[in-house]
Amino acid sequence: MKVAYSGIGGQAVMEGVMMKNKDAYAVAVRKPDHEIIVEKKKYVGICKNDFLRNLVFVRGIINFIESMILGISCLTFSASFYEEEEPKEAPRSEKREKVEMGFTIFLALVLAVVIFMVFPFYASVFFQRFAISETVVILIEGLVRILVFLGYIVLISKMEDIRRVFMYHGAEHKCINCIEHGMELTLENVRKSSREHKRCGTSFLFFVILITIVATMFIRVDSRALRLALRIAIIPLVAGISYEVIRLAGRSEHPVVNLLSKPGLWLQRLTTREPDDDMIEVGIASVEAVFDWRGYVASLRGEG
Repeated sequence: MKVAYSGIGGQAVMEGVMMKNKDAYAVAVRKPDHEIIVEKKKYVGICKNDFLRNLVFVRGIINFIESMILGISCLTFSASFYEEEEPKEAPRSEKREKVEMGFTIFLALVLAVVIFMVFPFYASVFFQRFAISETVVILIEGLVRILVFLGYIVLISKMEDIRRVFMYHGAEHKCINCIEHGMELTLENVRKSSREHKRCGTSFLFFVILITIVATMFIRVDSRALRLALRIAIIPLVAGISYEVIRLAGRSEHPVVNLLSKPGLWLQRLTTREPDDDMIEVGIASVEAVFDWRGYVASLRGEG
């Protein structure tokens, strides 16, 4: 059976999985006492204008920002079950929580820009004295960016908590692959499903890096400061284009699309791990909270 697009997506959290289907999402977490707790909510995005939300390239930028907001919120929720006992603080107001969330996202974006944009740029400047052309310098910058990205993934994968998050990441992918291949969402079927998926955020980041390298080929100005500023300025455009590529990959089995998806799938071997059965059960619980997989699988089989 051909792979069919389900529309469901998700992410791994601390000892759990978040699944999102349209405007509903659920976070399933395995608590320290081994109970699975599931929280289902409706997500209200940052943009309610349907025209903008469906505008090519713009929708990718909106989706990227919303994914960051929702992702951090779900991580915070899952981590709350594993915080050490501390003296209880006064309840925080909703306004304060939003401010803290905004600051966290801002800080994460700044660090990402510094690590993956600014550092590779100045590293390439160092090699500029040895390069034979500006094109070579840009390629060196791209290579440094790829190496930094890979090094970052390898480094954090050494942490025990991150390794477990990567296992839950695998459980998330295996659950989605299971139903998109027309199989019932059972422990046995999920276990034998692939932990790699073309719509993964890892693949998205790969395309961001690749498209950034291509885009910077056209940024040729004398001012070093302006070159760096323009690289940072094109980030939203690059994110928008990368989203469209990932969106196409999730809906197409064309050989060219599958070929372009291969590097991202290879990278997922670093960001996913084979989950144990307890983790798969958490993933299944998250899917069942927001998605009628039985009706979906029946429709693929022509039973409904």
